[in-house]
Amino acid sequence: MTDLQTSLFIIGGAFLVGVISYNKWQEYKAKKSVERAFSGSHDDVLMTPPGKDEGEAPVRHEPKLFESEHDADAMMAAVPHDDIEQSAEQQALEPQIGNPSAGVPAAAASARRDLPVDELIDCAIPLALEAPVRGDKILPALQSLRHVGNKPIHFIGEDANGDWEPVAHGGVYSTLLAGVQLANRTNPLNEIEYSELVSRLRQIADDLGAEPDLPDMMEVMHTARSLHQFVIEHDAQLGVNIQSNGAPWAISTLQAALTRQGFDARPEGRMVMSDGDGGLLFSLSTNASAVAETTSRLTLLLDVPRVAPDRDGYGAMVACGRSLAARLGGVLVDDSNQPLADVQLAEIAGQVDAFYREMDAAEIPAGSVRALRLFS
Repeated sequence: MTDLQTSLFIIGGAFLVGVISYNKWQEYKAKKSVERAFSGSHDDVLMTPPGKDEGEAPVRHEPKLFESEHDADAMMAAVPHDDIEQSAEQQALEPQIGNPSAGVPAAAASARRDLPVDELIDCAIPLALEAPVRGDKILPALQSLRHVGNKPIHFIGEDANGDWEPVAHGGVYSTLLAGVQLANRTNPLNEIEYSELVSRLRQIADDLGAEPDLPDMMEVMHTARSLHQFVIEHDAQLGVNIQSNGAPWAISTLQAALTRQGFDARPEGRMVMSDGDGGLLFSLSTNASAVAETTSRLTLLLDVPRVAPDRDGYGAMVACGRSLAARLGGVLVDDSNQPLADVQLAEIAGQVDAFYREMDAAEIPAGSVRALRLFS
C-alpha cells in the first residue's frame, strides 16, 4: 500500500468519525429537547413574563493607567465618558457578554454594583431559561460551580418584575446571569479556567433547561489581561517605618504598647488597625522572625486601593507612626533609612489623593466592593 493510499484511508476514517460524532450530538440534543418538552417538572408556563426589546450593550471607556504608582506626575487623565466612538484599545475593559439574545444586554446593564455579578469586572454569561424556574430548583445546581481556579463565580436571576437579584429560595426566574471574575492580584482569567467554566456551565444549563450565550474566548482573554494590567498598575502599597533611636525594643513589651495604640492581633500573627466598621486601615510588621526577641524597626503598611479615601488611611497611618515614634523613642524613616520630613509626607499625601482620583475615573473607587474584589 502506497503512502498516498494510507493517507486517504486515514482522512476517510477521520471524516467518518466526525460524521458519526455529529449525528450522535444531534440525536442527544433532540432527545434532551423532547425530555424538556414532556417533562412533568416544568414550572408553570403562565409565569413567563412578556418578551422584552433587545437593548444596547453597556459601553465603557478604558481609563488611562499610571506609568508608576509612586510618580503622580506620570499619571494621565482618564478618558471622559462621552458618546465618541471607541477604538479597540479603549474597549479593553468593557464587559465581555458576547452577543446575547433578546433582553440580555439590558440584563447585563441592570446588574448594579451592589449585586454579585458586576459587568465591569466579571465576564457575564446569560442563560436564557426555556420557562421560569424556581430558585429552589436552581440553587442545588449552582452549588457545584463557585470557582474556577482562584476566580469566584456568582449568579443572579431576573424575576417576573424584571428586577435582578441573587438567586434565592422562593424566587422565580426567567433568565440567569453567571459572572466569573476576570482578574485579581494573582493573575487574569486564563484559557484553562474559562474552558472549565464553559464545560461546567453547559452541564448546569442542560439540567435547568437553559441556553448559555457564550462570549468568544479570545475576547474574554483580552479583556481579562487588560483588567489584570490595570490591577498591576494600581497595586500601590505605602509603608512608613519607625526606627529605634537606641537599643532594640523587646517584642514582648511591644504588644502592650501596640494594643494601647489601637492595634488588634489577628490569628495569623498580623497586627492591624481597624477602620471601626469591620475593615482595615493599615497593618504593622515587627520585621522580626517568630523566634526573635527584639526588633529595632517597625513598619506600617497601607494597602491603598483597598481603603476608601474618606477613611484617610494615609493620614491615620502617619499620625500613628508619629505617635509610636514618640512613645517608643524612634524616628520615622523611609525604606532607605532616611528620616521622613513633614514636606515629604505632605508630598506623598498629594500623590495618594491623585491616585484616588484615578481610581474614581476608572469607576473602581478605592475601598469599593469592586476594588476589594480585584485587589485580593
